[in-house]
Amino acid sequence: MRRPLLAAAVLLFAAPGTAAGAGLSLSARDLHTQAPLHVKRFQLVGFHWRGSGSVLFRTRSLAGRWSRWRQAASGEDDLPDRGTEGRARLHWRIGSPYWTGGSDALQYRIAGHVSRVRALFVRGSAGGPVPVRRTETTGTPTIITRAQWHANEAIRRAPPRYADGVHVAIVHHTAGSNSYTASQSAGIVRAIEIYHVQGNGWNDIGYNFLVDKYGQIFEGRYGGMTRAVIGAHAMGFNAGSAGVAVIGSYSAATVTPAAKAALVSLLAWRLDLSHVDPRSRVVRVSAGNPRYPPGTAVTLAAISGHRDTYPTSCPGTSLYAQLPSIRTAVARTGLPKIYEPVAVGSLGGPIRFAARLSSAAPWTVTVRDQSGTVVASGTGTGAAVDWTWDSSGVDQNQRYAWTIGATGARSANGTIGTTLAPPAFQQVRLVPAVITPTDRPKLSYRLTTQSFVTATLFDSSGTVVSTLFRKFQRAGRKTFVWAGGTVPQGHYRLSLSARDPAGNTAEASVPVTVDWTLGSFVASAAVFSRQVDFTFDLAVPATVQLRIVSGGSTLATLVDGDVAAGSRQVEWDGEGLPDGRYGAVLSVTDSFTTVTRSRAVRIDRVAPVLRLLSLRSFRFSLSEPARVTLVLNGRARRLTLRRAGSFRVGYRRTVRSLRAFAVDAAGNRSRVIRARR
Repeated sequence: MRRPLLAAAVLLFAAPGTAAGAGLSLSARDLHTQAPLHVKRFQLVGFHWRGSGSVLFRTRSLAGRWSRWRQAASGEDDLPDRGTEGRARLHWRIGSPYWTGGSDALQYRIAGHVSRVRALFVRGSAGGPVPVRRTETTGTPTIITRAQWHANEAIRRAPPRYADGVHVAIVHHTAGSNSYTASQSAGIVRAIEIYHVQGNGWNDIGYNFLVDKYGQIFEGRYGGMTRAVIGAHAMGFNAGSAGVAVIGSYSAATVTPAAKAALVSLLAWRLDLSHVDPRSRVVRVSAGNPRYPPGTAVTLAAISGHRDTYPTSCPGTSLYAQLPSIRTAVARTGLPKIYEPVAVGSLGGPIRFAARLSSAAPWTVTVRDQSGTVVASGTGTGAAVDWTWDSSGVDQNQRYAWTIGATGARSANGTIGTTLAPPAFQQVRLVPAVITPTDRPKLSYRLTTQSFVTATLFDSSGTVVSTLFRKFQRAGRKTFVWAGGTVPQGHYRLSLSARDPAGNTAEASVPVTVDWTLGSFVASAAVFSRQVDFTFDLAVPATVQLRIVSGGSTLATLVDGDVAAGSRQVEWDGEGLPDGRYGAVLSVTDSFTTVTRSRAVRIDRVAPVLRLLSLRSFRFSLSEPARVTLVLNGRARRLTLRRAGSFRVGYRRTVRSLRAFAVDAAGNRSRVIRARR
């Protein structure tokens, strides 16, 4: 290694306290030789630089101790595949994020040709204890979801992209400090997320999963943990791989038993979802990187280290040396398993189904049509599945779903025939999104493919509160009216999941807030001429505003201030406003949230006009919908007319006297018609 040039600068930082629970932020500063830089304390730092040289740095802890000199590891091996995601800045080299813990000073040096250096600091709360999701399926490890580690979903730059499946797992280390507590791990994951997105310009955090030294597993890139989400962790090999990063530096340090156990559990589950033998070797085609040009076929272990795909030291010499024993442990975890399931052939002829089992067991192959009806099946016993279906008599314009099952193993699924798009949820809405005790919110969505759909309510920690429904639905527009029930006040997430007969899945969710402060809000009439009464109930004191609006403008404010708990009635006579339609908008703000509800009202001060067109034929005309009262020969008869125009009244007796009038919805009364014969 060349001796570092003595172009060094010491950057001193002010170190005010950071409030617990505060959000993280990223700031970028150009660094200059011997130029002090005063900013708030930071927990993570990364570097971008121009030139072929390298950057070395050390940091000072809040206790005043300087770290050893470290090289700013290039993060270019973690880049997205070429042309798939934005880069931070053209001609800049991108360094990996480095977790330092609370620090207030930085010193850097350069080696070789470096023309500019930029430091990116992440600061804010290191985070607190995070509730974990309990295992919901046998063999599923406990994973801290994005909602639980408080991922910033607002900064994601694009929807997730998916590969055809997960074929290989690639193990990394984050190369940061190993000195962190279990409660800080979520903060480290959040800091890496903000660095990858706002610092490097990527769509989301690069890794699919992260594991800390305490054995906690974190969901990484958004898109569904069971789906083949394409990450940004192994340039050239992101598609079809699951990137798992162990938090810390493991060049010399030994991975902890807890971290190794969690890594084994996670890899065993994730590879089993794709039916990949952890001891196998797979051929992957590079999308292009400095080691493997585009189109190069590369044979990789099913569980590989990052250095197997790129000229890098990741995941560190110590952790890389553990991979053989990790593969062995993964292969022994969660047995029995089904490996390499395939269906070879086409509709109208013989189709062969084959797979390997981890050990001999009874197995079954089942084929269903698009309606879910079983059209063929085969059984056997042994360590190899091998069965052929004669499909010569089936409808070749259908798609068929097949399942290979073995006792105690996760089933394998696939499709044959006409390719249909996987399920997806579109136009998902919940109205209203803030629910009060009197609401019956309506969930609406469009399902693109017939599937088994489950609606689940999660609380803010990601814990399941209730399952709202689970049923088979055909494609099309769907609605569901939720009664709300006795869900406590709080913030929730209503999640939709779909699984089609072929095993393809889709997810969507909408936020939900439940607030019990506002009870009912009613208007005494929808149409009035003199006065309408608005009544609302509060369970606790709140700040209330009641406005009359039209066309986006506020025309009158009836209530604006603090209101005690209980029932409140407000009168409004519409003074100063012309006849027409208006909205009464009620906003109730408590310590938790603001609830807004509206009621439509109409002012109508014009009386209806009722005319007698013919006494002989008993024909009348009416200027607007109204309730008409006819008194014929002293006996009253009432009619409800729902539209304006002429109408005829059937009456077979001789009319000696007539009295008639109309009353509209606002209570306005017409002139009385009187006639005699």
